[in-house]
Amino acid sequence: MLLSTTSALGVWAFVERNFRAARRYWGWEIAWLTYSVVNVLAVTYIAPGARELTGTPLSDVELLTVYLLIGTLVWAFLHEVFDMTAFMVSWERWEGTIEYTFMAPIRLATMLFGSSIFSVVYAGIRALVVLGLASLFFDLDLAGANFVTAAIFLAVGSIGFLGFGIVAATLPLMYVERGPQMTIIVSATLLLVSGIYYPISVLPGWLQAISWISPARYVLEGIRAGILDGLPVTELWGTLGPLALISAVAVPIGIWIFSLAAKYAKKTGRLKRSG
Repeated sequence: MLLSTTSALGVWAFVERNFRAARRYWGWEIAWLTYSVVNVLAVTYIAPGARELTGTPLSDVELLTVYLLIGTLVWAFLHEVFDMTAFMVSWERWEGTIEYTFMAPIRLATMLFGSSIFSVVYAGIRALVVLGLASLFFDLDLAGANFVTAAIFLAVGSIGFLGFGIVAATLPLMYVERGPQMTIIVSATLLLVSGIYYPISVLPGWLQAISWISPARYVLEGIRAGILDGLPVTELWGTLGPLALISAVAVPIGIWIFSLAAKYAKKTGRLKRSG
């Protein structure tokens, strides 16, 4: 009982620590929130814009609008989960606390779990704000949408992205200067192969092959099936199954890789503060 209570307090400590860090840089939070809203609107307006540019009416502008809106909103959420998890090491370096954190008498899994909880909650709140603001610009009929299906796929996919984020967090841990840039490359690759703005079938074959390991691919397929077609989860096991498998494997592998990187960083002095 004492051990579980101590672990819970440790998890909450990292949730609170990350919240305070985000609050400290509130100016950046407003800037990135504004960027997210504008990005969602800019991409979604491609649907009605295509009708104006081509001079011919699209068969279903609303369908394309919802398709793009789902893609941008889901990516905004999943990317934020990935980003907040992957950049936790960079935050530690900026704050000058990375040495103390990794030398503290606390389990590595506790630190990762606390940071992960914050990432999901933070990304969820931010996505809801973006959705609320974006909905003011579009009049969409979603009466037949199955939001339960969408919620299930988003929840399961978040776990998979946490695993990818934990793996990516090893990059700024191992490479002080180039690590954050390398993390952005990983995120951009997932954006390309996941079918955020277009069907995966339009990609070259070798990129389609890479897309099979991206949890975002299955999340988008499931959510679009639920929102656009109103399908229940019971008809989407072929999509939910691979997503659940990737999510179940990604987190343990991510923790294992990060633990190896942390041991190596301690041994080689890569936790030393600079600047």
